[in-house]
Amino acid sequence: MESFSLILAIVVVTALAFDFTNGFHDTANAMATTISTGALKPKVAVAMSAVLNLVGAFLSVEVANTISKGLVDEAGIRPEVIFAALVGAILWNLLTWLVGLPSSSSHALMGGLIGATVASAGFGAVHGDVLVTKVLIPAIAAPLVAGLAAMFATRLTYRMNRKSADSKSSEKGYRAGQIASAGLVSLAHGTNDAQKTMGIITLALVAGGTLAPDSDPPLWVIVSAGIAIALGTYLGGWRIIRTMGKGLTDLQPQQGFVAQTSAATVILASSHLGFSLSTTHSVSGSVMGAGLGRKGGVVRWSTATRMFVAWGLTLPAAAIVAAIAEWVCGFGSWGTALVAVFLIASSAAIWKISRREVVDHTNVNDTDDTAVETAIDTEGTDKERSGVVTVAMAAVATPPAGPVAEDLSATIPAPVDPVVPPARTAV
Repeated sequence: MESFSLILAIVVVTALAFDFTNGFHDTANAMATTISTGALKPKVAVAMSAVLNLVGAFLSVEVANTISKGLVDEAGIRPEVIFAALVGAILWNLLTWLVGLPSSSSHALMGGLIGATVASAGFGAVHGDVLVTKVLIPAIAAPLVAGLAAMFATRLTYRMNRKSADSKSSEKGYRAGQIASAGLVSLAHGTNDAQKTMGIITLALVAGGTLAPDSDPPLWVIVSAGIAIALGTYLGGWRIIRTMGKGLTDLQPQQGFVAQTSAATVILASSHLGFSLSTTHSVSGSVMGAGLGRKGGVVRWSTATRMFVAWGLTLPAAAIVAAIAEWVCGFGSWGTALVAVFLIASSAAIWKISRREVVDHTNVNDTDDTAVETAIDTEGTDKERSGVVTVAMAAVATPPAGPVAEDLSATIPAPVDPVVPPARTAV
């Protein structure tokens, strides 16, 4: 019984660790556009988002019940299965954070739970109807609905403000509205995503015999999950904030307000219906829709394509890692310990790699374009990125026929005077 209690404690701690990664991974969903448009300073934005995530965790338990009661069969699920599911979800969150891709923490958790459950109890233990209706269909519908709503609302907003004489005053008003809508997204994120960890912990407690089947999350589970996601949010997932705020499209305050309002509406409606919605999908769709809604606005489809690929890989990748982790845990206590050591070592390695190029609140709005243009050194001279001018000149200059001259002008042939034939003398 003591060893069982230990594994249950490990599962609860690991679930809260996932909730923490969910917080800093998904901060961009609420605050990326607010930070990129300058409506709020970065540290103020993440602090506000953290508080509202905590508040949102107490508003509903419908999504938690979807996970703890509906997605998989509670009978036969061991705490080790849930631990393996969390390992797959955490590692996927950290990898996508490292490369700055706004993938879905929700789908990582769903994929991990499905993979570990299938490895332990077979495909029959997964409720396919719940998976399709409350996970897969919302995953496709949410970004489309949020994107279309944001695109049409953006066009309507610009059309209504076309004859506005005081554009600065209008922009200031939209910045204020953007702050309010960002707070609404944060509240919605806490309502939806914090519940997923509540559901996982509740499922573990049911599997361990601590709670009766079909129980709602206890109060201490709600409080701990809300605090964990709030702390992660305050840490700030700056890499993903940069991608969402500047890498996907350039937003003006009007677009930021519309994007966040559209996303919040979709997320809150889904939470009320018990859909395990991806806030990342909703916000990304609304940002792209707002980008397309402004005349002359563009979406960087190279970044969007990378994001779509990550979305498609999230469920299967997390499921595969979780299934392998569950297989190793099946060897007993030493197998579970081995998986735990692997998780800690992998997380530490990812963090160490991230220190090679630090992204934080001081440079979150920097883009590759501004970095390529110029970098001002301490003496005030412009230092162009090495190799750019040289490569450009070499691409257009005609290669010299003889030995390479030290000066670039040696590669340009000297002008040749026209040859005038000598005049003939009369005999």
